[in-house]
Amino acid sequence: MILDDGTTVTLRRTARARRMTLRVSGRDGAVTLTLPPRLPEAEARAFLSERSAWLKRAMQGVVPAAAVEFGAALPVEGRALVLTPAPVRRPQIDGEALLLPATRPAAATAAAFLRALAQGRLTHASDRHAATLGLSFRAIALRDTRSRWGSCTHDGRLMYSWRLAMAPPPVLDYVAAHEVAHLAHMDHSAQFWRAVAGLCPDYPQHRGWLRQHGGALHRWQFRADSPRGN
Repeated sequence: MILDDGTTVTLRRTARARRMTLRVSGRDGAVTLTLPPRLPEAEARAFLSERSAWLKRAMQGVVPAAAVEFGAALPVEGRALVLTPAPVRRPQIDGEALLLPATRPAAATAAAFLRALAQGRLTHASDRHAATLGLSFRAIALRDTRSRWGSCTHDGRLMYSWRLAMAPPPVLDYVAAHEVAHLAHMDHSAQFWRAVAGLCPDYPQHRGWLRQHGGALHRWQFRADSPRGN
C-alpha cells in the first residue's frame, strides 16, 4: 500500500492479529501494518490516516544505515572503535582502534570478532545467572535478529543477538539475566521481574538503554567489502 505522501506500507495479514498494529523498523525504516485477515483495506487506510503524525515522527527517528568498513567507528562494548587496517593476524583492540588484518574484508572480520566476543560474554553471564538461580540451560545460540535481543525456549535453549557485543557490558548482562530468568518463569509476571531484579538490580536503566539506543546497533550493515587497497 502506498500512502498519499509516497510512504510504502506493507500489509501483513495474520490470523493471530486481533487488532491493527503499526511498526516502523529501526533498521531500515520499513513500515509494516499487521491486521486481522478479513479487515477491509479501507479501515486500514483510515487507521493509517489517524496515525499519520506518529508515523512521520517515527520515520524521522530512523537512523541511516552505516557500512562496516575501514575508517568507520564501530561500537564495541559501548565504545566507538575505529576499524583500522594493520599487519595483524587477528583483530586486536588498541586504544580507540580495532586493528583488523589489512588483507581481509573489514565487515566479515569485524562480524566474526563481535560474534566471538558475544559468545564468550553471554556464555559467562548466562552461566553465572543460572547458577544464582540454581538452574541450568541446554544450549546457547547466537543470531542476528531484528525484533528481539534474546529468547528462551521451554526446553531451556537460550538465543541471543550477537550485536549485544556492541552494547555496554552491563546491558549485555541484563539481557542474559532476562533470558535466564525465563528458565524459572516463562512469562513477564511480577515473579519474573522480581527474579530479573535479583540477578540485575539496575535492570530498568539497562532496559532503557536498549529502548533508546538499541535500534542504532542495527544500522550497521555487515555486508561484504573489499580488502584495503583493492
